[in-house]
Amino acid sequence: MPVLTLCLLCALAMAVQPAPAGSMSGSEPAQQEELTLLFHGALQLSQALNGVYKATEAQMTKAGNSLSLYGQALGFLGKEISQGQDAAQELRASLLEMQIEEDGLKLQAEATAQALGEVAQGQQVLREKMKWLEDQLKGVWLGHAHQEFEDLKAHADEQSHIVWVLMGHVQRQKQQMMAQQQRLRQIQER
Repeated sequence: MPVLTLCLLCALAMAVQPAPAGSMSGSEPAQQEELTLLFHGALQLSQALNGVYKATEAQMTKAGNSLSLYGQALGFLGKEISQGQDAAQELRASLLEMQIEEDGLKLQAEATAQALGEVAQGQQVLREKMKWLEDQLKGVWLGHAHQEFEDLKAHADEQSHIVWVLMGHVQRQKQQMMAQQQRLRQIQER
């Protein structure tokens, strides 16, 4: 800015040329006064322009700083959003995995329940056969029939034990499914 002021003053000085030395008249003091006023006005203009320049420069610096802070805030928010999206994706994958596991447990429980039903039916048939054999053997204890009866009785006891074990297994599966469903509800509430 000071260079601009200096250039302006030089241009004004060259535009106003002093009168030749031989003809000094009464108009020369008027011209010098005009020249002084002109230089004074140019100086005031340059000072005003310098003030405007400095104010504009300060505003531009402040705006640049604000833009820099705004850019940093946007970068931080973008990073946070990206991390949130990653966490949401991981959560969706975890939920899907848990649902698949729960579906597998349900299928397993249904198969076990069906097997238990079949075993219970088999046990009922065995009991009926045992009762029939018992009725048949009430008065007659033949060696072969007695052995068959004892075998059936042992088989029925074995079936009862298997049913008892399977019932325990079904109970554990139910507990696992309830725990799995509780975890799913907790995750969905987040």
